Amino acid sequence: MGERLAGAEKEVLVEIVRFTQKNGLKGAEGGWKDFLARNDKKFGASVSDPKKRTKDVLLAFLVTFSKDFQKYFRKLVRRHAERRAIEQYMNEFSGRISPEQKLVQLTTEHLDYRKNYYFPSYQEGWKVMRIGKVSSSMNSGAMLAIDCEMVLCHDGTEAVVRVCVVDNKLEVKLDTLVNPLKAVADYRTHITGVSKKDLEGVTCSLVDIQKSLKKILAKGKILVGHSLYRDLYALKFDYSRVIDTAYIFKYANLPTTSTASLNSLCKSVCGYSVREDGEPHNCLKDAEAAMNLVTAKLKHGFNDPIEIAENSVPEPDQMKLLAHRIPVYLPCQELLKIFSGNPSIDEKIDSRIRGEFYSTCISFNDIDEADKAFDELDGQETKDSSGRLQKSVLLKRDNGDVAGFFVRKMVYGSRLSNSEVLKKRPQPTENTEQKKEDANGDNRKRQRTSKKHAKKAKAPVVE
Repeated sequence: MGERLAGAEKEVLVEIVRFTQKNGLKGAEGGWKDFLARNDKKFGASVSDPKKRTKDVLLAFLVTFSKDFQKYFRKLVRRHAERRAIEQYMNEFSGRISPEQKLVQLTTEHLDYRKNYYFPSYQEGWKVMRIGKVSSSMNSGAMLAIDCEMVLCHDGTEAVVRVCVVDNKLEVKLDTLVNPLKAVADYRTHITGVSKKDLEGVTCSLVDIQKSLKKILAKGKILVGHSLYRDLYALKFDYSRVIDTAYIFKYANLPTTSTASLNSLCKSVCGYSVREDGEPHNCLKDAEAAMNLVTAKLKHGFNDPIEIAENSVPEPDQMKLLAHRIPVYLPCQELLKIFSGNPSIDEKIDSRIRGEFYSTCISFNDIDEADKAFDELDGQETKDSSGRLQKSVLLKRDNGDVAGFFVRKMVYGSRLSNSEVLKKRPQPTENTEQKKEDANGDNRKRQRTSKKHAKKAKAPVVE
């Protein structure tokens, strides 16, 4: 097993086991649940949350993997140790920390960081770059911003076809087309701006790009990008000293599961649009925009939540509804019965399980269909902790049980003002006749309804 893995803290082992779950990795005794079913006669796989298992059980599972996988697991332990060393250094020498490094730390503290930045670099073709000594990297403020364009290949993977890198003065350090070296199914020219003709005669490969990145990132430079993990994944380049511009700002009117697009964030923070509607991406402009966002953050702080205009949020997010606080015993496919239209559901919910509940997204064919489904949803209107409007619904299952959860739009705009509330829920005109009618109605209702029934009628049940 090795001393490094055996000596790791339990929370680190929990992360590694969850990593194996997310990536469908299996040891000699199968996946995590297979291992529990075989080795725990009392509980089996019914208590599958790694956090609820002992350190010995977690280690016993991880030792069933091959030596190559265990080597990778030790790398994850080392990463955790590096983060701890950085945190300790920042606490002890806070006055020596560069402002740029504080944004690196802000990125690593984001809820989605560990989910998105734990790369499968055990796979063939990946390059891993160490960050070097903690003391030297903490004082460095040198930054490079990167952006890539990817095409869809016939094997179902994405391949990089253009890479651009700029420094903090927006000077171009790298701008090159890349030959994917495999059959391309869709060049996505309307997005990437790259066509088959553009790649004719291009000899630069992904390996060449990886070598260039190792060279220009030497001496602990910070890599900047928007949703940077997507670029690093496509580049097969594992690097941990990063600033993700999607993570360093707070959003006043987006759910915690969403981030703003690069274009909408630049509108709110820098006052300009990276591209017009329908215009293809420009790799170089996107890299410059990411650097401009970091520069603005360093200069102005932007510590208060930023308002993101609804119509500037990525259209795919507007075509979804978020269902949350769903009991784990309720299969996600059963949720579809309460929505109008022709929705589908994201069944990859493992990373969003929180104790006894989980959340998932319901996808629709277009924005109008998503809006209509929410408006027609039979449920009591409430607000979440950030003041966003949502609906509390109850679903009656085929076995007679009733399950409750919440549904809200992925994008709903700002907190509702009094005038907006009136528009959403018009109040009756307050006149004498209406008051009499309401009073008579209340009396009749009290005669018909028992107190017990009134307590149960908090929210409608969807059959």
